[in-house]
Amino acid sequence: MTAMPVRHDGRVAPALRSRTHGQVPLLVLCAWGALLLNVLPFLDLPVLVPIPGTVGRLVTQGTLLLAFVLALAANPAGILRRSVFLGLLSVLALFTLMASFHNEFPVGSVYRSLRLIGFISVLWLLTPWWGRSDMLLLRCHLRCVWFILVTVLAGALVDPGDAFALNGRLGGALWPIPATQVGHYAAVATGSAVVLWLCRVIPGRWALAGIVVGGPLLALTHTRTAVLAMFVGVVIAGASLFFGHVRVRRTSALGAALIVLVVSVFTRELTSWAVRGQEADDIGQLTGRTKVWSAVFAAPRTEIERIFGSGLSDQSFGGLPIDSDWVSAYVDQGWFGVAIHGALVLVLLMMATLHERGPQRAMALFLVVYELVASVTETTLVSPSPYLLELALAASLLARLPSRRLG
Repeated sequence: MTAMPVRHDGRVAPALRSRTHGQVPLLVLCAWGALLLNVLPFLDLPVLVPIPGTVGRLVTQGTLLLAFVLALAANPAGILRRSVFLGLLSVLALFTLMASFHNEFPVGSVYRSLRLIGFISVLWLLTPWWGRSDMLLLRCHLRCVWFILVTVLAGALVDPGDAFALNGRLGGALWPIPATQVGHYAAVATGSAVVLWLCRVIPGRWALAGIVVGGPLLALTHTRTAVLAMFVGVVIAGASLFFGHVRVRRTSALGAALIVLVVSVFTRELTSWAVRGQEADDIGQLTGRTKVWSAVFAAPRTEIERIFGSGLSDQSFGGLPIDSDWVSAYVDQGWFGVAIHGALVLVLLMMATLHERGPQRAMALFLVVYELVASVTETTLVSPSPYLLELALAASLLARLPSRRLG
């Protein structure tokens, strides 16, 4: 691998600049789209046209190789940029691979670890496009996310029976996407539209379109974590812009008044939406998640397993999903993995603190805070996932173009 060619004045050399602004963005878009397809969960859910499980998993998992080929085609010289975020993630992946050889099911565990390493390798190949002022990778990601949401909306219109088959929550009827993931994509798309509008990156009509389409989709999924994470992420991103943008200050005051009004008028409806017909005990236990977490920490483990974990699993315990990044990290990667996960988030927050105020920092903060909130009840960093992809996206937004030749 070669270092990124940089001129003495800090600008990217003409050869690479012509490729990044010419035909390569299409390859980068396709590579990013393949990465996102690779992490789409394929579950046995009702859809309009039944898809065999083997075929579905072959399509999603097989696109990792496609993403690698496309990323290599976009970056044929193998140019890599330094990244503390990807460096820590690579160290974690290598330790996870070593632990996976001692897993109860070593073949599956090693396969998952190799898939994680492949996923990180594609991210490394895309680092020449990190730190761009036009936020190319963010635009690629949002296009892919909106494409997914359009397919979900089309499925709901064509086949509403399958789209709302699971407890009346909106899922994918053309491709089996669970409601929680639809809620995640809708929250990221809607929150990004708001933050980009606050930064004056997109006009009001595009932001309004994002809210009008993404907001109802999010509400129809009844995904409480996504709503909370989006709200907190937008607030923190807006706070980073508060003193430099009049629009942010005006919108904050108007938004606070509007929230108070909506909560006061629609208290019963909002409570019914949030409760989802559950009993108070279920809500207090986070839909049974806390029982699984308690069982995980009560289970006997060797000292090595407590420190380094037992290798990548399907993030379940006793046949039940763990649904927490931090608890899953403890199971698969031990306290070492938990520490690395914390370090990854801390590095991104420190980078955001040191980054100049603007769209890149605001969007990065939105994504990092969103993933941090979601990590309590979702598995985000342990294995390839949309959350991990978006944290890498945040790292790309905070990256700085090199001011001298690397190497």
